Amino acid sequence: MFEAFQFEFMRNALMAGLLASIACGIVGVYVVVKKIVSMSGSIAHATFGGIGLGYLLKFSPVMGAMLFSLLSALTMGFVTRKTKLPTDTAIGVLWAMGMALGVIFIGLSAGYAPDLMSYLFGNILTVPASDIVLMAVLDLIIIALVVIFYKEFLLLSFDEEFGTVVGMPVDGLYMLLLCMVALTVVVLIRVVGMILVIAMLTFPAALARQFTYDIKKMMALSVVFGMLFTFGGLWLSYALNLASGATIILLSGVVLLISYGVTGLRSRYRLKASA
Repeated sequence: MFEAFQFEFMRNALMAGLLASIACGIVGVYVVVKKIVSMSGSIAHATFGGIGLGYLLKFSPVMGAMLFSLLSALTMGFVTRKTKLPTDTAIGVLWAMGMALGVIFIGLSAGYAPDLMSYLFGNILTVPASDIVLMAVLDLIIIALVVIFYKEFLLLSFDEEFGTVVGMPVDGLYMLLLCMVALTVVVLIRVVGMILVIAMLTFPAALARQFTYDIKKMMALSVVFGMLFTFGGLWLSYALNLASGATIILLSGVVLLISYGVTGLRSRYRLKASA
């Protein structure tokens, strides 16, 4: 495979995988710990409306995805915190409306949307240099927010009620966390696609949680696992001529299931040994 890295698109793919792993490794930990996986999936799918708007108005679908993902994150935060609409209902409504808007916008746009499948299912081999720059900027924003609000996000994740008692602006922090999820979706969308984003957000973090409950260590492990899954999936897709995004997700899913299986067997063995 190493001879393939003489090509620019392969070097771009590796860089995109690195940047995506950083974003999903950091934010994915909050998604798993805070148990907002379904909400993150809703934000991810709502970005399809922005992709469709980009095709309709002839500007970058990635920028459209960013606009819609941030808008959907803020809408989700407001609806779940300020209205009586149940969270699962809000997730379904936002999910469906975003997808529907995307279909309508693409239908109204002139001509054929040539890169649509790469936004839906990802194609790390087609990530241009301009998107890598955007991904790097978004990574820096995410890292800066986590560094600045680390203690606040920690309290929000584990004891939100105490945060409210001590006067912490939990609603604002919650919306900021959802916006970080939205930015991560944009980082991941060209790597694994909009439909598979939720897996990349959760699999590395869930695997890291098997080894530690310390948030900082969990983030570091999650980033490492994300890199291994991305690079391993990229190598398998290249060697077996498979879709890159789907291969990355399948590899990470298999490793996660094996890890949980081994953990379960160890627990049973210890129970039998202690009996």
